[in-house]
Amino acid sequence: MSAVRMSDDDDRLGRRELLQGGALAGLGLTALPLGARAWAQPGRPAGQVQRYAVLGRTGLRVSDISFGGSRLGAGEGNVVRHALDRGINYFDTADSYRGGESETAIGDALRGKRDRVYIASKTYTGPGDRRDSMMHALEQSLRRLRTDYVDVYFNHAVNDVDRLKNPEWREFTTRAKQQGKIRFVGMSGHAGRLIECLDYAIDMDSVDVILVAYNFGQDPAFLQQFTRSFDFVARQPELPRVLRKAKGKGVGVIAMKTLMGARLNDMRPFEKGGATFAQAAFRWTLSNSNTDALIVSMTSGTLIDEYLGASGSRAAAGEDLPLLRRYARMNGTSYCRHGCQECLGACPYGVPIGEVLRARMYAVDYGDAELARSEYGMLGGGASPCLSCTAKPCTGACSHGLPIERLLGPTHRMLARGEDPAGPRVGRS
Repeated sequence: MSAVRMSDDDDRLGRRELLQGGALAGLGLTALPLGARAWAQPGRPAGQVQRYAVLGRTGLRVSDISFGGSRLGAGEGNVVRHALDRGINYFDTADSYRGGESETAIGDALRGKRDRVYIASKTYTGPGDRRDSMMHALEQSLRRLRTDYVDVYFNHAVNDVDRLKNPEWREFTTRAKQQGKIRFVGMSGHAGRLIECLDYAIDMDSVDVILVAYNFGQDPAFLQQFTRSFDFVARQPELPRVLRKAKGKGVGVIAMKTLMGARLNDMRPFEKGGATFAQAAFRWTLSNSNTDALIVSMTSGTLIDEYLGASGSRAAAGEDLPLLRRYARMNGTSYCRHGCQECLGACPYGVPIGEVLRARMYAVDYGDAELARSEYGMLGGGASPCLSCTAKPCTGACSHGLPIERLLGPTHRMLARGEDPAGPRVGRS
């Protein structure tokens, strides 16, 4: 298990607090070893895919709950094989996940089974990147995946329209399609300018698939029935509109970040009668007819079986609302809603607050320091200006009550490479 050590004399958010939930508990930031408690119970059947959805105009029939490989490391192909045995046929990864280990693990596990699965990978491209470097990145991914093509290739974590406007990306994808190295083109995103980027990509007809952060904590229409006494809903009122537009134009829609922080162990004591919080959250996402499927990080066979208990659902179950309501109340003031945008102008130094806190979520909530540091590394300076900032202009910038001024500096110390004088911050135990 990955453990994170932070050195911050002001907040005292150290390894002991991460493991015991001490100082972080007051902020709702607990380190949760997902899968630590077995979901399977005697007499409960193992999960199995119950529905395959057509992914827009691609025609691909993908498992409605599919495999996210962001936390997959070397030698963990048994998890991939378990998913395949349960009927999952869509496997999502990226060249940045675990430094390429995720692609390698998927490629090794699916060797000889390529005709039974769909593989999607992603790469980060800047507005000034050249198509030759993009092709090199793709070819490296194909080598690790042990295949000569991917079914969907995503421009990864897009939060800047200029990245989509780069003519080199379109020329690269056109050439890669002609050479048979990719079948379809996608865009993934979950940050503050998501709507702007999605609108552009769909209007310009430059994508076949979109992968977007979408969960019950982002839709005021769904939550208003039980949130009248407190406000925690992300300000993403345009997301349903964009999903409808994508569907209307034949663009496949896959949801991610469906668990609103994935603090599953918070909910275990309240899961009664067979339903789990994860299943409730998935059923809500899949109940939107404009969503074709979802991906979720899969780290064990036990979790895969639990997750697939929601497969085939197109409507929320009766026991789902109480679970979603409780989770929302427990985490409403401690979860950073990616894409909320309300804090975007709070920092005069341009710190991407939401993206920094997304990386923090990977470390603290997911317990995955490697993924967190990889994602944080793509943010340039990240929250480095916060180390010397005394004015704290971001104080109160989060209308949901998240004390971002207390979290940014410690997050940088935790995740920035080579900036902790105390030594390495990531270890294994």
